[in-house]
Amino acid sequence: MNLAALPDRRAAAAPHAPAVADDHTDLDNAAFLDAVQRAAGALHERGVRAGDVVGIMLPNRAAFVTALFATWRLGAVATPISPTLVAAEVAYQVADAGAVVLVVDRDVETAVSVLHVDDMAGEPRTADPVVGNDDDLALLIYTSGTTGRPKGVMLDNANLNAMCAMVIEGFELTETDHSLLILPLFHVNGIVVSVLSPLLAGGRTTIAGRFNPATFFARLESSRATYFSAVPTIYTMLLGLPPEVRPDTSAVRFAVCGAAPASIELLEGFEKRYGIGLVEGYGLSEGSCASTGNPLDGPRKVGTVGIPLPGQEIRIVDLAGAEVPRGELGEVVIKGPNVMRGYLNRPEETEKTLKDGWLHTGDVGRFDEDGYLVLVDRAKDMIIRGGENIYPKEIETVVHQVAGVAEAAVVGRVSGLYGEEPVLFVSAHPGAELDVENIAAHLQASLSKYKLPVDITVLETLPKNPVGKIDKPSLRKTLTTTEPRI
Repeated sequence: MNLAALPDRRAAAAPHAPAVADDHTDLDNAAFLDAVQRAAGALHERGVRAGDVVGIMLPNRAAFVTALFATWRLGAVATPISPTLVAAEVAYQVADAGAVVLVVDRDVETAVSVLHVDDMAGEPRTADPVVGNDDDLALLIYTSGTTGRPKGVMLDNANLNAMCAMVIEGFELTETDHSLLILPLFHVNGIVVSVLSPLLAGGRTTIAGRFNPATFFARLESSRATYFSAVPTIYTMLLGLPPEVRPDTSAVRFAVCGAAPASIELLEGFEKRYGIGLVEGYGLSEGSCASTGNPLDGPRKVGTVGIPLPGQEIRIVDLAGAEVPRGELGEVVIKGPNVMRGYLNRPEETEKTLKDGWLHTGDVGRFDEDGYLVLVDRAKDMIIRGGENIYPKEIETVVHQVAGVAEAAVVGRVSGLYGEEPVLFVSAHPGAELDVENIAAHLQASLSKYKLPVDITVLETLPKNPVGKIDKPSLRKTLTTTEPRI
């Protein structure tokens, strides 16, 4: 499917059917096409041509989707930019991506041409969309940059089409589906799962503004959305709402949970209270968004991230790249038409990550007896204590068994005696109180002594990066080296 022509196809098939809405706008297919054509005209006036890169720095609103499709209509490449970035970070991404125009809704200092969202409503460009090739770049998604400067993940048309087809098949999306978007649009999950896939399936999307647990269910009820995607932190806040909050969720078929580990207490508690099954999944920007998911119609196994999505192959390999027997730990590697072309302007890092067509994720995991993927940890997060390998996620999984624990993160602290030692940070569900001694006792009963955290800190909430994942680098910065203990 030529994504650039999707607005035209929808308008021709059902001009008055709903397409994209936000808190202030409701566009049917004809109005959506008109908005895209007008935005394309504005971008073209500013010199955007096929192959150019357009930066889109907008909050969650319908205009973001309009700008995205307008960019593709011209055969150009979109790079979403988080509106929360400071000027230096914006300048870095604009320069690294080679953007020629930046779409904004506020005044910014930038070295390139600026298109304000209010100026996207000029004369429409009615020329046919540029017909590109499958290997033409479509999106440059920048990683969250936990290990240095953010890298531009190059996703082409074939990547996005393949990924959306997998989402549509895996979630059984049809023209009756309606997504409620609450995750940031500058991330590939928001774009693929909540916008492109439902629109390609003939459905619609509603873009919620800034997430607020107090108003979320009212928005869900009024939209009659059939699914949404969120991170564990959001589900934790919703589960912590007062007991008198009893929303009508009858229209919702499922909800997606990803980006960070979720506790059994959270997954089962949310479904029991609200009647919405949470489907845990796993993926990376480098894989266009998602690679596994718990099936809608099959067993949903808590503690796993499900089975490979249709069209993807996943293996667990050792350091030499050889596949290990089922049940054994190794690195998760992924192959499929969804795997990125590489990192922009970084051939050496691309070569390290893409080997013989396999995406090396840096995640450590195993397949269980039913072929469900169980993630153990990030390889780079592994802690080596006195020669013993410790996987923080193993400890975090045990911590999540403690009643009241909402979030848990284990990081390594430099030790003069052991090299590194694990330390634990936790936060509580709303209304719950955590007892450090109780947590420590539970850990002692469940883990070998060398795996036990040497410190446990309770925080009101754990820091997050822009895509909602727990920000372990920030936690590490709070630590100081310990002196040898004899």
